[in-house]
Amino acid sequence: MAIRNIRVMGDDVLTKVCKEVTMMTPRTKLLIDDMIDTMYEANGVGLAACQVGVLKRIVVIDTTGEDLYVLINPEIIKTDGEQEGYEGCLSVPNMSGVVKRPNYVKVRALNEELRPFELEGEGLLARAILHECEHLDGHLYVEHVAGGVNGLINNEALMDNSDEE
Repeated sequence: MAIRNIRVMGDDVLTKVCKEVTMMTPRTKLLIDDMIDTMYEANGVGLAACQVGVLKRIVVIDTTGEDLYVLINPEIIKTDGEQEGYEGCLSVPNMSGVVKRPNYVKVRALNEELRPFELEGEGLLARAILHECEHLDGHLYVEHVAGGVNGLINNEALMDNSDEE
């Protein structure tokens, strides 16, 4: 396992649509392991494969430090409610902005054995699922920011802010 370089805004790979994963290969398994290590090393709560330069529909998410989710070919099947709060992104370093998103999300995906499952999330988990899934279609959160992005944030502040909602 290795820490991979995280691509930043301006890199063309972040604007491309990722391809579906059709089989689990040793190379794909290594990618997932590297993504997990990279996310934790960067103190992130989520990471999409395109953020490390690989155009595959894979995201990893852990908003609590204890609940790691690997979503392969995720598909949002339901959203509800509304929340507004600061978001940041490992591909837009040291910046944040206020984004309005659904407060509840249900996603269908495949696990690492390519077995289907569904995941429901509220609050920060819902925000992370939606944020990471947008990466897979070539979008960044800055497209949704109300009032522009601000400088210098940290993930602890984002997590503390989301608990208040």
